[in-house]
Amino acid sequence: MSNSNPYQNMAGYYPPQNQRQQMPFPPPQAQFPAGFYQQPMQVPTGIPAKGGVNVPGMLPIEESYIENILRLNKGKLVHVHSTFEHNPEWNAKIFNGIIEAAGRDHLILSDPQTGKRYLIPMVYIDYVTFDEPIEYEYPFGAGPLASAPPR
Repeated sequence: MSNSNPYQNMAGYYPPQNQRQQMPFPPPQAQFPAGFYQQPMQVPTGIPAKGGVNVPGMLPIEESYIENILRLNKGKLVHVHSTFEHNPEWNAKIFNGIIEAAGRDHLILSDPQTGKRYLIPMVYIDYVTFDEPIEYEYPFGAGPLASAPPR
């Protein structure tokens, strides 16, 4: 079996300049049929620019993320069910507390019984349970990242 490239199996070896294949520079221009680039790209119409149709009683598609739902429920007592892989002491834990803040990658709870505060990365949160109804709709006229009014 003959090998046309003697350097193919020599890891880390780069052939001398006079033995390298020379590539033309700049590369030749591609040939396209006449009129190929003459028409501007058309964007489909009838679809809202931000990605969804608003349905009464529901968050718009781009706003129905967990952190936004948790922000709407700031001040409520919740039970956060979390799992932590490869933890020798415990791999599952329930944090009970009041939602103080929620970000894209974290949740901050305060435990009213102990006064302890928890910063929990979202990656560890499996689900959240509430003992009361969940706020899911932004207050009328509020922006997409506004919080629910204090209770």
